[in-house]
Amino acid sequence: MDTPAKNVVSVLGALLAAGSPALAQKTAFPVAVSENKRYFVDRNGDPVFWLGTTQWQLFREYSLDEARIILERSAANGIEFVQVMLLGVGDGTAANVHGAKPWINDDPLTPNEEYFKNVDAVLKIAGDNNLAISMTMYHQRYRNCITLEKARPWARWLAERYKNVPHIVWSMTPQAKEEFVPVLRELAAGLREGDEGRHLITFKPDPSPYSSSFIHEEDWLDFNSMQTWKDVKLIYPMVTNDYGLKPVKPVLMAEGAYEAGSEYGFEVTPLWIRRQAYYSYLAGAHHTYGHNDSWRVLPTWKEALDAPGAVQLGIMKRIFLARCEWWLLVPDQSVFASGGQTAGEVLCLAARHRDGQWAMIYLAEKASFSVNMDKMAAAGVSAFWVNPKTGDAAPAGTFPNSGQRSFSTPDGWEDALLVLEATESPTSPKDS
Repeated sequence: MDTPAKNVVSVLGALLAAGSPALAQKTAFPVAVSENKRYFVDRNGDPVFWLGTTQWQLFREYSLDEARIILERSAANGIEFVQVMLLGVGDGTAANVHGAKPWINDDPLTPNEEYFKNVDAVLKIAGDNNLAISMTMYHQRYRNCITLEKARPWARWLAERYKNVPHIVWSMTPQAKEEFVPVLRELAAGLREGDEGRHLITFKPDPSPYSSSFIHEEDWLDFNSMQTWKDVKLIYPMVTNDYGLKPVKPVLMAEGAYEAGSEYGFEVTPLWIRRQAYYSYLAGAHHTYGHNDSWRVLPTWKEALDAPGAVQLGIMKRIFLARCEWWLLVPDQSVFASGGQTAGEVLCLAARHRDGQWAMIYLAEKASFSVNMDKMAAAGVSAFWVNPKTGDAAPAGTFPNSGQRSFSTPDGWEDALLVLEATESPTSPKDS
């Protein structure tokens, strides 16, 4: 790099100079699965970066004006997916803030139009803000109402109502037990009958930690979702397991520890939030974030929309989008000559472009390591550091794509990202 080391540049400057698609590009919903089954695409076939947020109570506990604030702020921070429980947290029978219960006499076969008019209005706001709603239409706590006999007609009615709303992904949340498989199949059948396959279907078990792979081969399951609760150490092995399954399906780490959460026995800091996300993406998955104050609808929910973790994941998204063909990411620990770490809570992970156009190395704390430079496709390699907390970038040197090269994370950083870019012409080793 010709830029002096002291000239620290922002992500929106140096990273976008890589010639990547514009960050402001709008998604053309509906979302579908890519041809190689690793990521999501819009109806034009263009890749969609799944960065989600969690607003379980959006349809039930927030007014329409409050929902608008939530969705507008989420979009401004780079979110494209919002996961919501259609009937809210609990057994599914509670009224919304307007006093409307979802079903008459708590019967899924007699839906209450007043409740769903509010859902319609929130969905309209989401679409206006280019957000997709990952809608949990079944939770294991709803099972006393949504029985095996009622599951298919309930799902069919719901899918028919929203079949022309493109920005929906259907989700279900059972326990990870075989006894729930029959109701999942009935729900999926009803959804397919109602919307003719226009929307993707997934499910995420609750409670954690098991991934959805125990019925991985079901044709209706378009992608796997998982939660790890407080166990950040489970993200890499669970994602790696599902990434390697056949048939190939996208993987979503849909729920981890919530920022500022109080129930885990430790403080969920912005660093913890960044680790969860980088572990997910570099292992080959997609990721959804959450804040404690939002899903619990605490008085501080509005301030939480711009919490440090949420803002820093927006930075992370920009880093990925700035990579040429970011969607062709391949997890690859062999990028490390030494210093890779895949077990425990503090990891050092690497991924690269399928054809070696770039590599990304995430260090969850201060670390020294070495890289196999021949993983890059071109004769020259340009390296730079990015601070995941701030988005600031600094040059790390230019090198040939041969041999090994040692690096140490910059002083004073909590975590760090090293980005390697293939250059068209050979360069001589040069530390900036």
